Amino acid sequence: MIETVTFDYWNTLCREASPGAMRDWRVGVWSGLLEDAGFATERAVLDRAFEDAWDTFVQRWTAGEHFSYTEAAAGIVEALGHDLPPDVHESLVEAFGRAGAEARIDLTPNVATTIRALKERGIKVGIVCDVGMTPSTALRKHLARHGLLDAFDHWSFSDEVGCYKPDPTIFEHALAGLGARAETTAHVGDLRRTDVAGALGMGMTAIRYTGVYDDDSQPEPEGHHVIADHADLPAIVAG
Repeated sequence: MIETVTFDYWNTLCREASPGAMRDWRVGVWSGLLEDAGFATERAVLDRAFEDAWDTFVQRWTAGEHFSYTEAAAGIVEALGHDLPPDVHESLVEAFGRAGAEARIDLTPNVATTIRALKERGIKVGIVCDVGMTPSTALRKHLARHGLLDAFDHWSFSDEVGCYKPDPTIFEHALAGLGARAETTAHVGDLRRTDVAGALGMGMTAIRYTGVYDDDSQPEPEGHHVIADHADLPAIVAG
């Protein structure tokens, strides 16, 4: 019997309103800040530096090595080659993090209704999230804006726990915070390598969500269940 459900964040609970919108916002703001400070930079140069920063994050994330948004911002500044005054550098880093809170992020279809239905049945719900370029403080703000933050009983964000899925530590953090047992907990997420593998490794019920992104990066592992609509989740939980 499932008593607890944890959710991945990106492409499971929330998604960008349009692909790349957050990065475009950051690039645009940085372009203006650099120009105002006398360091005008071509858009193509900025785009390349941001792409390289994302590639670095993916490499570190895949290797299980934590990589913060401040490291990403500092790396982009270094790649641009400007000798920036401290205040300009600080404003760029601040804008990089602020983009996560100000960009438009939408809930995935039916997730709010589903979570409320689970709560009405006495199911505890939590979040287990690999944080990328957007800090967990911003991710919480989006859930609050959608009126969903208070529905969660616990949050395990990688930038607070200090590790990424599928490391058991972040799942153990979630289980401890929820007062839950692995054998009665289901984890819902879109990625095989992190969500499915991590849940299976803990002895949790793994549910792969394909409603936004159907992960075909590798054939295995597969979840115990695969759903394209969150509305199917309550029936699975009920057994």
